[in-house]
Amino acid sequence: MAKKRVTLAQVAEVAEVSVGTASKAINGRGQLSPATRQRVRDTARALGMVLDAGGEHPSAGRSFIVGVLTSDSYGRFTMPILTGAEDTFGVGEIAMLLAESRGDPIRERHYLRTLRNRGIDGLIVTGRSSDSRASLREVIDVPTVYALSPSDDRADTSVVPDDAGGAYRGAQHLVNTGRRSIAVVAGPAHHLASTHRAAGAARALEEAGLQIAGGEVLHGEWSERWGFEAAQRLLAATDFDGVFCANDQIARGVLDCLRDQGRRVPDEVGVVGVDNWSVVVEAARPAITSVDLNLRAVGRRAAELLVQMIAGDAGPGGVELVDCTLVARQSA
Repeated sequence: MAKKRVTLAQVAEVAEVSVGTASKAINGRGQLSPATRQRVRDTARALGMVLDAGGEHPSAGRSFIVGVLTSDSYGRFTMPILTGAEDTFGVGEIAMLLAESRGDPIRERHYLRTLRNRGIDGLIVTGRSSDSRASLREVIDVPTVYALSPSDDRADTSVVPDDAGGAYRGAQHLVNTGRRSIAVVAGPAHHLASTHRAAGAARALEEAGLQIAGGEVLHGEWSERWGFEAAQRLLAATDFDGVFCANDQIARGVLDCLRDQGRRVPDEVGVVGVDNWSVVVEAARPAITSVDLNLRAVGRRAAELLVQMIAGDAGPGGVELVDCTLVARQSA
């Protein structure tokens, strides 16, 4: 029977260090105490990892450069993901090269060729939505992790926010603050984030024995304009004391309409959004209670998996969910 290959993640766990520290110790890089470096190397050998005479793992000679391919031209989602990835890559002295394709397949292929020619060790692929995107498995042959925008190939490794779970928490917060007639206003029905968040909110209401105010989820644009229009519809058609909004822009539009109509928030109506986008939630009056997608954690986890894959792990495959958190403010 073939001997099972020892992975960098296993060495890190046994040595009680991070994967980044294990990588630096084994590859003879970075500033580590001699004791830590020796402990990691001794652990690697004890587990059966083959090191050369200089103590280096066979992965030595890598470029220590990782590519990041994104279609998010505004950086709204990419920047926190990059920040999280840097939390991991910085420890292992790994640099990132960012390429923004603007969603153009031709531009994307060009950047992939450029990144491959630079000898990248791996690739993070991200975008501006949680809708799935085409796999790059047949295009580039380096370890690849998809962050936020999952691959359509389940054999690939993807890391995304738990949209449904986050929405569940947001709607549950409205229930826990005494709301009993809660509307759900979402984005386009064909967007996965919209349907997942609507489903998560509906589940929270169902578990509380409540029905959606107005009888159905209201779907429209990801915009303040749509939030304002949806609130107008609700005010004309039904009584409600809470609104779960599938993003912060919708929530701000709802707040504007409620204020125009003399409805007090949160005294009469509680409002919760999603994204925790500071430029929107903190500027709103009142400030918006929102579900944070924890994109920095998404980036950090994607980078951790990529480091392990570069070190030889096959990668778990499938989609890994990252928990979302509720940030309470004055709107609910």
